Amino acid sequence: MKRTASTARTVRTAVSALAVTGLALVLGACSEAAEKAVDQVDKSVNETYEVTYEITGSSIESIDYHAGGGTAMEPKVESEKKPATPWKKTVTLKGIMPPAVMPVSLDPSDLTCKITHNGKVIKEAKAEQAMAGGCVAVSPIVG
Repeated sequence: MKRTASTARTVRTAVSALAVTGLALVLGACSEAAEKAVDQVDKSVNETYEVTYEITGSSIESIDYHAGGGTAMEPKVESEKKPATPWKKTVTLKGIMPPAVMPVSLDPSDLTCKITHNGKVIKEAKAEQAMAGGCVAVSPIVG
């Protein structure tokens, strides 16, 4: 079969049309994925969840914790001075706000902090680790 300019042009046109169709399908799929990601972020930002903070130990001077107000980047921190132990507090947080509890103790040797969500421990720290950074977890609704 002899190729003519007309045949070559027809083949190029068909290949170009196929490439454009493929590109449109790929871009459409990417657009759908991006839209789903935005929907997930919107849901995550507005969804609420409960966590329970627990502190045990002696000589606890204070406990600071994310109480649910504010924003994920600037959460409202509440504080309790000279709390009785064991100490336990359930709070409702929103979206991607990280649950966090930070105890201060004169004797961290028996200090423990714990964060639970739906009965499951999502963060726990003991002794110096609990004193140095407290317990900070990733929001359980993320992911």
